[in-house]
Amino acid sequence: MTFSVLTSRCRPVLAAAILALACSSAVAFAPIARAQEPDHSKMHEHEGHEGMNMPAQPADPGAAAAEREMRLAWKKESEANHHIAGVLVIIAGLFILAEPAFRQRFPFLRLIWPLCFLFAGIYLLIFSDTELWPFGSQSWWYGLTHNNEDLQHKTFAVILLGLAYIEIQRARGVVKAAWAAAVFPVLAAFGSVLLLFHEHHSGMHGADHMAIMRRIQSEHLAFSITGVGIAVTKGLSEVRFNWQSLFAKLWPVLLIVLGILLMLYKE
Repeated sequence: MTFSVLTSRCRPVLAAAILALACSSAVAFAPIARAQEPDHSKMHEHEGHEGMNMPAQPADPGAAAAEREMRLAWKKESEANHHIAGVLVIIAGLFILAEPAFRQRFPFLRLIWPLCFLFAGIYLLIFSDTELWPFGSQSWWYGLTHNNEDLQHKTFAVILLGLAYIEIQRARGVVKAAWAAAVFPVLAAFGSVLLLFHEHHSGMHGADHMAIMRRIQSEHLAFSITGVGIAVTKGLSEVRFNWQSLFAKLWPVLLIVLGILLMLYKE
C-alpha cells in the first residue's frame, strides 16, 4: 500500500482525532476559568487559609473526628471507583484479544467488551459522587453547576456510555457507516485530554496534601498518556493497511495496561 493511499484512508480518523483534541482542550480549560470564581457554598471550608494551605482544624474534637471520617470515606469511594473501572477495562481487553479465536463458535463474545464499557459508564454515572441525590442531599443540578469534579465525572460517564453504545451497535451489525469507526478514537482522545485537567478535591486536605496531589496528578497523567495510545492504536486498527493486525492486538493490550493502572490507583 502506497503512502498516499494510506494517508487518504487515515484522513477521516486523523481529522476526527484533531477535532476531538481541539474540543476537549476547550472544554478542559473551562473549569480553570470557573475555578477562579468564588464558590460561596464552600467558603466555610477555606476560611483561615490561602490557596493550598492546610485548612484550620475545627476546635471541637468531635467535629474534627467527623471531618476525618468524611475525608476517609471520600478517599475509599474514589479508590473503589477507579479499581472497579480497572477490573472492567481489563476484562474488556482480555475479551478483545480472545474474541478472534472464538468468533465462529461464540459470536456473542464480540458484545462483551463494549458491555464492559457500558457497565463502567453506568456505574460512574450513578456512584461517582455520592453527595448527589439519591445518596446525598445535593441535587444533580447544584452539583454539576457548582462542583467541577462532579461535572467531569459525569462527562467521563457520558463518554463511556457513548462509545459503548456505538460499539455495541457495530458489533450487532446495526451501524455500518464509516464514521462509526472514528467514534471510539475520538471519544477516547477527548477523555484522555480531559484527564489532564481533572480536579480532585479529596487530596487537598491534611499536612501532606501537596505530596498527595502530586501523586494523584502523576497517576492521572499516566491514565491520559495510555488513553491517547489507546485512541491512536484503535483508530489505526480500523484502517486497512499492512500493520492493521498489529494495531488490532496492540490497543487491547494498552486497555489492559490502563486497567492495571486504575487498579493500582491510590490517594
